[in-house]
Amino acid sequence: MKTDIEERELRPVSGGLVLMALIAGIVGGTVIFVLSTLGVASGACPTALCVVGMLLGGVGGWIVCPALLAGLKIVKPNEARVFTLFGKYYGTVKVSGFYYVNPFVTSFSPAYNAALSAATEKSKELAAEGKAALISVGVGKGISLKTQTLNNQKQKVNDVLGNPIIIGAVVIWHVENPTLAAFAVENYQEFLSIQTDATIRNIARLYPYDIFDDDDDDDGVREKTLRSSTIEIADTMREELQKRVVSAGLAIEEVRITHLAYAEEIAAAMLQRQQAVAIIAARQKIVDGAVGMVKMAIDRLNEDEVVNLDEERKAAMVSNLLVVLCGNKDAQPIVNSGSIY
Repeated sequence: MKTDIEERELRPVSGGLVLMALIAGIVGGTVIFVLSTLGVASGACPTALCVVGMLLGGVGGWIVCPALLAGLKIVKPNEARVFTLFGKYYGTVKVSGFYYVNPFVTSFSPAYNAALSAATEKSKELAAEGKAALISVGVGKGISLKTQTLNNQKQKVNDVLGNPIIIGAVVIWHVENPTLAAFAVENYQEFLSIQTDATIRNIARLYPYDIFDDDDDDDGVREKTLRSSTIEIADTMREELQKRVVSAGLAIEEVRITHLAYAEEIAAAMLQRQQAVAIIAARQKIVDGAVGMVKMAIDRLNEDEVVNLDEERKAAMVSNLLVVLCGNKDAQPIVNSGSIY
């Protein structure tokens, strides 16, 4: 997506000085018109001169000066005004203040146009129902440069393993180039929303939701997952989204994953799988510890020569110790009061 419009920042004159001059012109034109009228009525001045004075005072004070008031524009803090003149790009004002520009220019804002169209449609619907209502647009003609938040709705996607997951994200962004935002796309807010959906969907399908083994890769680097590498994957989403919206004059500050879960149809099964993996991992730790303890017990008995056991008795002792150490419940000992042989 390309546009041949280059941003041209305007440095207009102060609107306060021009406003005072126009007010003075309106007052002066009114005074001239009144004096000329009195001169015609009293014959104090030639009729032709008084008529010229009436025309100059009336046209200048009541038509020209009020028409020039249309050039007074207010730019709010963290806001830009993009102006067009007879359908062509005129310039952009980014610095807040009270200015005077060409009175024939008009402010162009996609957000304002979209809100105006929605308000017009709503008004037509109410008129068709026989209702009358005053609907406010609620959006100014300027383009906001403030940091804004886009709350991307939850959407269902498939991860790299094909498992359906539910993911949602928040995008922190602002308008960096108001000229591109106004002319490069139809509606930059809607454009950002659609590109955010596409980016999150494309990035999420490149990673698994989670992995169920503790084995690292051959190079010792653990594979990234949506659950364990949320920050890194969110940064990847930000970079990808920035590439998509830079042509619209938008800057992406941050992307945060706010919701991540398995879809309802597989949530129960995946929970059981996670529980099974946790149980297996815990049992493995218990068995490793129990084998070490049994080995240590046999070695200590042999070193201290507490008792000499043949291979059969050692096997029985190992079996009993493993049952005691690895069992889910406390073992109930049986005391042998006779000979072990």
